[in-house]
Amino acid sequence: MSVVALPRLMLVGGGSARQIPTVLSRLGVSKPFIVTDKFLNSNGTVQTVTDALAADSLPHRVFDDTIPDPTTDSVEAVLQALKEGDHDCIIAVGGGSPIDTSKAVAMLAEHGGKMRDYKAPFMMDKPCLPTIAVPTTAGTGSEVTKVTIISDSESGEKMLCMGLSYQPVAAVVDYELTLSKPYRLTADTGIDAMCHALEAYVSKKANLFSDQMALSALKAIGEHLVTACNEPENAKAREAMMMASTCAGVAFSNASVTMVHGMSRPIGAHFHVPHGMSNAMLVPAVTEWSVEHNVPRYAEAARVLGFSTPGCSDEDLSLIHISEPTRLLSISYAVFCLKKKKKQNEIREKEG
Repeated sequence: MSVVALPRLMLVGGGSARQIPTVLSRLGVSKPFIVTDKFLNSNGTVQTVTDALAADSLPHRVFDDTIPDPTTDSVEAVLQALKEGDHDCIIAVGGGSPIDTSKAVAMLAEHGGKMRDYKAPFMMDKPCLPTIAVPTTAGTGSEVTKVTIISDSESGEKMLCMGLSYQPVAAVVDYELTLSKPYRLTADTGIDAMCHALEAYVSKKANLFSDQMALSALKAIGEHLVTACNEPENAKAREAMMMASTCAGVAFSNASVTMVHGMSRPIGAHFHVPHGMSNAMLVPAVTEWSVEHNVPRYAEAARVLGFSTPGCSDEDLSLIHISEPTRLLSISYAVFCLKKKKKQNEIREKEG
């Protein structure tokens, strides 16, 4: 038997962010506190949400001072801002950092204490302030997971906090919000999603439900990640990657991740390496260490990602696929940079 946890409501598809008043109505809330970052608040992304709220005359307030890799201090600042108003829910707009921040704030707003009181292995399952997650990257899957990652400002520890308290009550998954993502962010978050799916699939806690989510994500990533990197406005690739990210998030939240993510957290905490990049750095070494204990599953993941060739054995596949996604992205990025440099040179020639 498997225990599966999901958001109560999910709105999926292009333009779904403009339907957020419908989500609030169905949840019985009407006074949202929007948590995001300054970039998303300045480039028009948050405006998609606020315009929809204003059109329905729903009062709201925006807090855009979140930081990458949220800390206990930054969470406390958001919590204090929340308490200054009369709000009955949080709308988290952004990548993993604004969403993880919102999850922590929603829990503390109801139950108090400090985040270090709730770090794993403590399980926090009590109801808290409703959080509606609106992801703007295709990678973290935080919109559907029952975990949040917060760094302790005093010790520097990157704390894993788990439980149903951190499960958003709703997720609004709108791929159109990712169309402006730059290459590097697309690649980093895409590899993060791949790691979520792969780790969930080879985890000892894998189950029939998480397997279906993981394999679906791996297939989409294998088919669309490089295209999404090189063709940022390719709607088909962006939509596929957004769904892959969500499915991968569902997979690992209902199974587990592995040492890749376990080792990635301290690297991020101490060296501030982008999360997807640190995962990509760790996948080959961790897989080399663990692959012999689950060759069939690593091989199947390789097939689904599209790295198989006729006559290729499970043993060969289980090893080759771990470096192939990052190799493809490296080649693709090199081509991208060369094209960009060529275009810049052409512009200089015209101006000169």
